[in-house]
Amino acid sequence: MDLQSTTKKQGKIVTQIIHFINGEKRTFESIKTETIKQGQFTKLETLDNRLIMINDKNVLCVEVFSENE
Repeated sequence: MDLQSTTKKQGKIVTQIIHFINGEKRTFESIKTETIKQGQFTKLETLDNRLIMINDKNVLCVEVFSENE
């Protein structure tokens, strides 16, 4: 059973804008959707092999944009 993120429906590579509860937002580009792991901290890996960890309890919403051809 595949428990991966539903973000995979947007394609293999995406940009995400994370909106935090304090009003800040961050844009992360070139995220490999097959690497997204969700838990207390969501882990995202980018094409240049950066690992981003986000504390879910501080997130208000996430925008996802496909980067696929």
